[in-house]
Amino acid sequence: MATIYYEKDADLSVLSGKTVAVIGFGSQGHAHAMNLRDSGVEVIIGHHGGPSSATFTAAKDAGFEVVRVAEASKRADVIVVLVPDTIQKDVYTNEIKPNLEAGNSLMFSHGLSIHFKLIVPEPETDVWMIAPKGPGHLVRDEYEAGAGVPCLVAIKQDATGNAMQTALAYGAGIGGARAGIIETTFKEETETDLFGEQTVLCGGSAALIKTGFEVLIEAGYQPEIAFFEVMHELKLIVDLYYRGGLKFMNYSVSDTAEYGGLSVGPKIITAETKKVMKEVLRRIQDGEFTKEWMDEYASGGKNFQKLRDADANHPVEKTGEELRKMMSWIK
Repeated sequence: MATIYYEKDADLSVLSGKTVAVIGFGSQGHAHAMNLRDSGVEVIIGHHGGPSSATFTAAKDAGFEVVRVAEASKRADVIVVLVPDTIQKDVYTNEIKPNLEAGNSLMFSHGLSIHFKLIVPEPETDVWMIAPKGPGHLVRDEYEAGAGVPCLVAIKQDATGNAMQTALAYGAGIGGARAGIIETTFKEETETDLFGEQTVLCGGSAALIKTGFEVLIEAGYQPEIAFFEVMHELKLIVDLYYRGGLKFMNYSVSDTAEYGGLSVGPKIITAETKKVMKEVLRRIQDGEFTKEWMDEYASGGKNFQKLRDADANHPVEKTGEELRKMMSWIK
């Protein structure tokens, strides 16, 4: 069983007198920075882009001191790396690393750069992770509601002997300790996160939707009806999973839907599908996917854009764009 830490295990005073530099003010960055500030922690924002960018303006409007990444890193005791994976190596090498001091902490919310050695921190630096299991807006909303989003914690380097205490204090500062902070490793978080995204959450679900839509259209059904059955109603099912798991979903739908799902599901996701999933996991574990993605980004992302365009132009997207105009409750 996993080790789970709560507020009783975290001492927020560990961060007293320390400066936290949040590098990046996007989805996670804005939530971490605002929650930490509301928890009494001194926070500055390290900005990588220009002063005309939307995130720079958002950080200033939120009342934060915004400085260049190099200055923020020099002033901080805890440097929170929340820029995209694709630019973390350059930001670290050029702006963070030259300004690190022994005993500083490097914090990540995803382990890719560390686990696959795109970044190799100095040995006198603490390196740890607090990874909320939810998007930034949820991290902020739950904190403001007096609750929190569960987080993961992992320690890669403990140069000071206090890395776990600092990490748990940080997790408490953003509200995660209210819900629970689960101990993991950089390896486990990185590999399982990539696997889930590719095979189920983003890749697998999108492929199922598009293929199901195509089968119905090719059989002569109206695209509007097909859209509701394979895309729109998926949220209803996912919400049931989210609330109570597989059992609750099956309890909530009709017996016809439950029997059909239980009997047909294994024919859609077959032993061959599982074999492909295992190959996907192997490529993640071996670092092949990370190399492919970094090479794709470095070369200008032409194939990435091609894949994006294909998704955006799929008939299920065109149909959905029109039908969502009927749904005033969708924002």
